Amino acid sequence: MSTIQDFLLRLRRSRWWIAIQFGGTLVLLLAGLAWTKIPDRHWWQVVLTLALPLLVVISVLETEAGTMRALADDDGKRVKLVWGAVTVLVWAGLFWACWLALDWCDDQIPSWSGYLNSRMSAGGRSMVFTYNHFAHWLTVIEWVLRWIIVPGKIIPYSIVCAQWGWRIPFRRVFRLLLGWRWWPAVIVAALAGVLLPAHFFAVLPHGTVSAQIWAVAWKLVATYVLVISSWVLLLAWAAVLLDRRAPDSNDDGDELGEPVAVGSGPLGEDAVRLPLPENGDDA
Repeated sequence: MSTIQDFLLRLRRSRWWIAIQFGGTLVLLLAGLAWTKIPDRHWWQVVLTLALPLLVVISVLETEAGTMRALADDDGKRVKLVWGAVTVLVWAGLFWACWLALDWCDDQIPSWSGYLNSRMSAGGRSMVFTYNHFAHWLTVIEWVLRWIIVPGKIIPYSIVCAQWGWRIPFRRVFRLLLGWRWWPAVIVAALAGVLLPAHFFAVLPHGTVSAQIWAVAWKLVATYVLVISSWVLLLAWAAVLLDRRAPDSNDDGDELGEPVAVGSGPLGEDAVRLPLPENGDDA
């Protein structure tokens, strides 16, 4: 089976979880908006205000872990879905920590640009190494780190942990991260799911009030579809690459920290040769 056929098969096999991604995510977004409108006049409203965010977070984690598991192959060694969701929460926390660090870097771009510009020669400051150029270059670097490098490294670990917990098959993940098929997919997903929707709202609205409302509504719909589609397709592609076997690889049981039985492979690989009895010895 070719890589593209495997990719399409996984999408078709996981169609219900993909439907949950599109429909369930919208419901959770609406629930989050409703949470901001809940008053606190009665005790049950206070309880709902405290419980609703927790329910939304649990639902999001279950949805993401379930989608990752549905797109991947089941080898019969998976952990329960709840434990897979817990590991996804840990990786999401790591992503959030990286996000906060990049927010701090974003705030420092003006001062860094001014410092780098001041260290250049007079001719360089006026032609190439201007303040605006440094600010633009640093902004691009920060964007690449935020939407390509960090997600590209965290997503594969999240997928394998959603299946096997903390028994991480590092060789599979390293093979994906060092291969050429993964990072172009991350770049395309970032451009389609982040950069393109940002341009939808860069144009100033015009026309009647009704036309502007409809334009904004369609932009929101297009943004939602692009973001969820990019996310699901990237997860499916990561599942394909993670389940691909290296040409010289054996069973991946050793990758999950499990012992491989002696004699399980062909003679000359992991079988044990026993000495034959010499002539004259008892049988």
